[in-house]
Amino acid sequence: MVVLSKIYTRTGDGGDTALGDGSRRVKHDLRVAAYGTVDELNATLGLARLHASGDTDTALSRIQNDLFDLGADLCRPDMDKDAEAEYPPLRMAEAQVTRLESEIDAMNAELEPLRSFILPGGSALAAHLHLCRTVARRAERCAVELAGIEDVNAAAVKYLNRLSDWFFVAARIANDGGRADVLWVPGANR
Repeated sequence: MVVLSKIYTRTGDGGDTALGDGSRRVKHDLRVAAYGTVDELNATLGLARLHASGDTDTALSRIQNDLFDLGADLCRPDMDKDAEAEYPPLRMAEAQVTRLESEIDAMNAELEPLRSFILPGGSALAAHLHLCRTVARRAERCAVELAGIEDVNAAAVKYLNRLSDWFFVAARIANDGGRADVLWVPGANR
């Protein structure tokens, strides 16, 4: 278990920060940006949960925990050294991706097919879930860019890709099963 008795350490005052393996990187490093964006997504999801209840809130709570797993995965470089680590690094698992896919399929089965693009909005929960969707896409772009230059767990990237889809479908569910979706009207204001 993590014990944080002191919140500030001053070790990052020079513009660098420690990764999960103890190595240091500048704070604008792509790896730091990737797990930092996942942290931002988690905070955004916390706002969405203010409008959720029941099974939806339970699912969002589970995703928040997954996002901490994901941040732990992304902050740990050198996957080829996992076996040598004093403590086994926490890595995202394909089962977490599969769970999202199952949940997406179950939610989507309740919805009518889309016949138009939809605008982010509708209910407060739906609007917040759309914001989560866009932050998840940005986190995915960071992780994909990072994967172009360093090792990144493939399950972590897949998870982010599925998660943005999960948020999209959940937003439709939050909009009265899609009946309150805000439809895009192409060229409506020309």
